[in-house]
Amino acid sequence: MEQKRKMDQQRVKQQKADQFKTYGQRIDSRKSDKLRSNKHKSDKRKNDKRKNDKRMKMDQGTVRQERKTIGYRIKIALQLLFLLFLVTVAAGFLYFYLQYGKLIFGMQSDAIALVRESTPETFKAAQTSIVYDADGGIISTLRSEKDVYYLNYEDIPNLVKDAMVVTEDRKFLEHDGVDYLANIRAAMALIKNKGVITQGASTITQQLARNIFLTNEVTYERKIQEIFIAQELEKKYTKHEIIEFYLNNIYFGNGYYGIQAAGKGYFGKSITKLSLSQTVFLCAIPNNPTLYNPVTKMTNTLERRDRILFQLYEDGLIAKGDYEKAIAEKILIGKQKQFKNNYVETYVYYCAIRALMKEKGFIFRNEFENKEDKLNYETAYNELYYSCQKDLFVSGYRIYTSIDQNRQKLLQKSVDQALEKFTKVNEEGVYQMQGAAVCIDNESGKIVAIVGGRDQDLSGYTLNRAYQSFRQPGSAIKPLIVYTPSFERGYNLDSTVVDEPVKGGPKNSGRTYAGEMKLQRAIEISKNTIAWKLFDELTPEVGLSYLLKMNFTKIHPRDYGLAASLGGFTIGVSPVEMAAGFAALEKDGYYTEPTCIIKIMDTRGNEVALDQTEPKVIYKAKAARMMTQALTGVMTNGTGKGLALTNTQSAGKTGTTDQRKDGWFVGYTPYYTTSVWVGYDMPKTVEDLSGSTYPGIIWHNFMDQIHDKTMTDTFN
Repeated sequence: MEQKRKMDQQRVKQQKADQFKTYGQRIDSRKSDKLRSNKHKSDKRKNDKRKNDKRMKMDQGTVRQERKTIGYRIKIALQLLFLLFLVTVAAGFLYFYLQYGKLIFGMQSDAIALVRESTPETFKAAQTSIVYDADGGIISTLRSEKDVYYLNYEDIPNLVKDAMVVTEDRKFLEHDGVDYLANIRAAMALIKNKGVITQGASTITQQLARNIFLTNEVTYERKIQEIFIAQELEKKYTKHEIIEFYLNNIYFGNGYYGIQAAGKGYFGKSITKLSLSQTVFLCAIPNNPTLYNPVTKMTNTLERRDRILFQLYEDGLIAKGDYEKAIAEKILIGKQKQFKNNYVETYVYYCAIRALMKEKGFIFRNEFENKEDKLNYETAYNELYYSCQKDLFVSGYRIYTSIDQNRQKLLQKSVDQALEKFTKVNEEGVYQMQGAAVCIDNESGKIVAIVGGRDQDLSGYTLNRAYQSFRQPGSAIKPLIVYTPSFERGYNLDSTVVDEPVKGGPKNSGRTYAGEMKLQRAIEISKNTIAWKLFDELTPEVGLSYLLKMNFTKIHPRDYGLAASLGGFTIGVSPVEMAAGFAALEKDGYYTEPTCIIKIMDTRGNEVALDQTEPKVIYKAKAARMMTQALTGVMTNGTGKGLALTNTQSAGKTGTTDQRKDGWFVGYTPYYTTSVWVGYDMPKTVEDLSGSTYPGIIWHNFMDQIHDKTMTDTFN
């Protein structure tokens, strides 16, 4: 039993062992299977990784190949673009050479020849310009004084040299005649401002080249010539010689060329006798002799003087104490005889300068888009005006005019006699009560006589009120902007109008109104209410457009109101403008730009400028003739009654402003048109002033003398 039990236990134990072994085998088998599975997975992963790596290598190779291909293509494209650029540049150079090469090389050759032929005497010479009247007599001569007042280098104060270099050309001692960086800046500014020249780049040497060999005309061709000549001057002359030539040739305004002439002219002293402040004051002028003209724009000149003084102080060229003393010094200009030209001369020079400007292609304007447009125009105008003004003094022109010396004397005498009882003068000794008058030959449209004020033997600047002063025209403006335009729009002399109160409009004297009347009568007695209503119907824009077409220069934006119908202008009109406007009425509506220049010749007999102004239609002939008929009634039965001429039919219009500060009479015959203004330079009430008193008397006395018994033509 015991043995059986042991055997059973052994068997159980064996069975358990077998079971354990089987379980272990199963475990081992599972482990083996798992290991095999894991190994398989690992192998698969490795295989996949190898495949992925291989694929990635293939992909990277492809990318590298693609990148290499793209880079190659870009490289080829860049090479082609660069080649195209080189071809374009080469073609551009070839085109430029074919188009401009000969011109530019020709300019360079001319520059070399000009400078080679020059001597120090070249920079001292000046030719006299001569002005002739209508009969060939000499009116005046214009001569620069630079040959009289020429200073050698050692006689020119160092302060003058320093001041001009500091303000005009800081790199003068360094460059070879041209400041290339300054030219680049100027070119960039030119592009930025769409072709409008806003800053210069001319060195002292370039300015000298321009003053002696060229003109101040602003063109690219002239600029290239200037550069070539400047480079040649630097090769031939020393810096000391160039600054000497420069300071003896630059223009200081009012006919003064050279620093010594300016010192004598403005202060009556040699340049060596002037104070620091006076010397720098003179050096402020040449940058722009029109803008910094000490006679007409003293404030501008002083401001520029102060800037130059500060530059000198900042550069250590003057001491602080001297700087402060110079800034505080009051500048008083001596009244030199050279300033004075009579009224004919000042107007002739003005017309001659504008004729030269016109010949150079300048387009005169009296309308502007905005303030900037106006400023740019005025800048360009002043620069060219100064250039042509300079030419008058040094170029030896022969200026032929329409001025009739006999009529000029008669007109001046008429003004002087009519105003002789007014003897009060201002601080400068000039008569306070003044007059101005202009006479136009209707056949030619040219001015034959011009008086800018009463005749006085005074040194100092002479204001020519005939073209430089602008005053309120009063009722004298009505024919130009109200009545004739209304005749073009259906009205006639027999049209019925009503003199009645106008809301917001003018009131008749005594507050009485005549009621219905013919337009002819309303014009004769100058009814303000009628002019106001017609102008309202016409509109100020339409009425003033006639003045703009006739080159009236001071029409202001504030003038576009109904008050303009009665002469209520912001600035006003000039006697020259009024004469030309009324002359258009006599010429059946054809307007001729007023001038006294017939032609300008150079010293070789070549025409430099020839007046070829073509008359232009402003008014319809029928309207102009109706206006003339109405104005003949003014002379016989209206405000101008008693002023009609003895021998010849005449037409005219009076004008009197509020408070009797300005009086006008503008009238014409088939032969001449004359406008007259009378008043104070500083507007002031004159109790007995009206269009029919002093202005009418001047007009009548003058016109009666220049019309004889043979002048019996009548108006159309």
